[in-house]
Amino acid sequence: MKTYKSNLPEIILKYKKGDTKKVKITSSQDCYNVFMEFYDQDTIELNESVIILYLNSGNNTIGWQKHSSGGMTQTVIDIRLIMTTALQCGASSLILSHNHPSGQLKASPEDENITKRVKQACEALNIKLLDHIIVTPESGYYSFSDEGKI
Repeated sequence: MKTYKSNLPEIILKYKKGDTKKVKITSSQDCYNVFMEFYDQDTIELNESVIILYLNSGNNTIGWQKHSSGGMTQTVIDIRLIMTTALQCGASSLILSHNHPSGQLKASPEDENITKRVKQACEALNIKLLDHIIVTPESGYYSFSDEGKI
């Protein structure tokens, strides 16, 4: 093993595959079912959160990440962090999701704008944005893909 004589931090990327559940995503309903496992049911009607699902080329899950959690009407989405994670885990595609604590399933102009920006970032890196799912605990979900907006 080589020892380096530098004070610069070393960056190491590592992927550890474990005995974990893998899910094949074939529809927006599959997305919704998987995402609802990750939302905190105690706060889903209080705080808006963003969760990202990362997939391989066969649309099988690699893993998920809680990207952010905010207030009652918004949260921050940092596209660079989403793309960094996608590259680190070797994702071929990803699915974006957030909840609407209000229970409204209508996509806001801000939702449409961030979807467009994430899609552009994905395209620049040859990664597919498969869907953006808005979830609510009572009303179900809204799929940008099903609505022809991806």
